[in-house]
Parts: sequence; C-alpha cells; structure tokens
Amino acid sequence: MPLDFTAIDFETANSSPASACSVGLVRVRGGAVVAQTGWLIRPAVGHDEFNEWNIKIHGIHPHDVAGADTWAQQLDRLCGFAGDDVLVAHNAGFDVKVLRRSSEVAGFDAPPYRSLCSLAVARKTYDLDSYRLPVAAAAAGFGDFDHHDALADARACAQIVIDAARRAAVHDVDALGSALGVKLTPAPQPAQRAVA
Repeated sequence: MPLDFTAIDFETANSSPASACSVGLVRVRGGAVVAQTGWLIRPAVGHDEFNEWNIKIHGIHPHDVAGADTWAQQLDRLCGFAGDDVLVAHNAGFDVKVLRRSSEVAGFDAPPYRSLCSLAVARKTYDLDSYRLPVAAAAAGFGDFDHHDALADARACAQIVIDAARRAAVHDVDALGSALGVKLTPAPQPAQRAVA
C-alpha cells in the first residue's frame, strides 16, 4: 500500500470544538503532496463568539467569516477532498473532536474517518526538546511557515508523517503506526437512532 493520507488542521473561534472557523487540507499520495486547499468557515450559532485569545493566535476575526460557508454547507466539500483517507493532524484528538462536534451541532453524524496523530509520530521519531508543530516540522525538513494558518499547519503535519515513514522505511500509514507503536484512532460509529 502506498503512503496515502490527508492531513487536516482546524482553527476555532473559541474553546468550543464546534466553533471551527477555518480548515486546511493536504492530500498525500505515494508519499508526496499532490493537492492542498483551505477555507474559512462560519461557526454555528451558539458557537460563533470569537474569543480574543483565539483571534490573537490565528488572526481570524468575525468579519472574516461573515460571508463564509457554514459547517453544513462545507462538510461535503471537506469529505470530498479527504475521500476515504486516514486523517493526519498534530494533536489529532483536537481536530477529530472539532470534526465530530461541528458535525453533531449541524445535525450530521461524524464522518467515519480513522486518524493518526503526527504529534505521537514525532515523539517516536525525533529526539527534541519540544514537539510543538513548528519544532517537529523543522526536524522533518519543513522549516519556517505561518503557524496557526490552517493550511500551513496541515502541510507541516503532512511533512512530519512523510519524513517519519521514510526514516522508518515503511510505505503506508498503518505500517508507520505499527513500526512506531502509535495506534491509529478508529472511525467513530454512527449514533444509534431510536426506532419508533
């Protein structure tokens, strides 16, 4: 199997995982980046207050997303780009939670993606003082980038996994997880709906 996956990164408006305000996506095929995209998202009502701290981190303001698609309007686009890939993210638990909660708030089941955490991969691959994304990405040969820009962060995640797979001499994400002792998170199961 080739090293195929989609790296993903979300930025949020506030501490709610349902407040996604931007996403970056990077498609990797055979260990090389072949496509990338990203866009702003208008958070759902009730999750749309922009916290000053979050704005300071990513620089996205309420007026930036005023005309952006909502989660419900852009979910098909996100899933269309990612296809059936394993999703890779740095601290994947956060990004998977954003994907799940934003979907739930919009009235959808969470998309059934397996995930791999590039933070866990970096910890098993490099000997660093810090495993923050910029430090781990630099170790993977992906230097100066605009940290907290969702697309740039997704590209950095992709590079960490590509480099780790090369160092481990493996050719797919499952083999990488096995080689490093990093578990891929299984896809969430659809919620059971009561039948009347």
